[in-house]
Amino acid sequence: MKIALDVMGGDHAPRNPMGGLKLALKELPQIEKIFLVGVPEVIEREMQHQEIAQSPKLEIIPAYQVVDMHDSGLDAVRKKKDSSISRAVDLVKDRRADAVVSAGHTGAAVTASLIKLRTLPHIERPAIAAIMPSMTHRWVLIDAGANPDSLPEHLVQNAVMGSAYARHVLGRDNPRIGLMSNGTEEDKGNALTKETSKLLRTTPGINFIGNVEGHDLWETPPDVVVCDGFTGNILLKTSEALAHALFGMIKAEIMASTFTKLGAMLAKPAFKRVHQKTNADESGGMPLLGLNGITIIAHGGASAYAMKNAIRMACETISHQVNPHIEAAISQHLLIHAHA
Repeated sequence: MKIALDVMGGDHAPRNPMGGLKLALKELPQIEKIFLVGVPEVIEREMQHQEIAQSPKLEIIPAYQVVDMHDSGLDAVRKKKDSSISRAVDLVKDRRADAVVSAGHTGAAVTASLIKLRTLPHIERPAIAAIMPSMTHRWVLIDAGANPDSLPEHLVQNAVMGSAYARHVLGRDNPRIGLMSNGTEEDKGNALTKETSKLLRTTPGINFIGNVEGHDLWETPPDVVVCDGFTGNILLKTSEALAHALFGMIKAEIMASTFTKLGAMLAKPAFKRVHQKTNADESGGMPLLGLNGITIIAHGGASAYAMKNAIRMACETISHQVNPHIEAAISQHLLIHAHA
């Protein structure tokens, strides 16, 4: 497997992308090649600082421009063609790399991937799939931020892609699909949700269970929750912030007295397990589904551990052949729809 790593992307670049690389080289033997995309002098200096040895698996790809967070996604691609994210996506476009991993500007990653890689047949827009925790099982949130303004037809495609991902990556035989709304009743929601609900109820090839609301997501969620990118991104960031705040509040209460400190020592293994389930660093990154190539988007503040897991997710997406499965699912959906 060959991975293009955007070394200059992220709030803590190049330190954390390179730290993730160091961990990946130790833990992911299936990696054949990692292209380090960015300013060569910066990359070489960071390799020395982190004591990353030169290896035939590593190749530096020069890219001298960096996308700033205030750049628009389109401007980042058109005006900064020598940026690390553009050069990294080019490697996938040219089939030198199997996937690109970036913790940089999400809009730039999405735009560069869409323009350079194009979408799979019959997919109009790509969508970010986030793996989310619950009390019972992991589930897929799609779209988690690629398209803030979506049409009902786009959400139907998200449902088909999310179903294929849950089936072949999470191992769900007949993935249950829910539509995010403010109530489970069919008449609840805004205009987009209501029209999407109508379409999903008549969409062949998916197991649509109807609307879901907030409390469903953390107790007994469906395997896939479909929404537009605006709603999904707010949901993703709010849930991650809430998990972080809850652990902070629990820690503050534990440290308030000697007795609670003693109790916490006994419960420490349980706390660690819950933290592992709810920590976004465990998944590391989110695949941008629907492209003729693989792009993994990590959080801007991703740690080295998260970047390692984002590289791992790229490897899993490659090995599970997610794109061929999505193509097959879309083709089957269109075929069934044509004969319905």
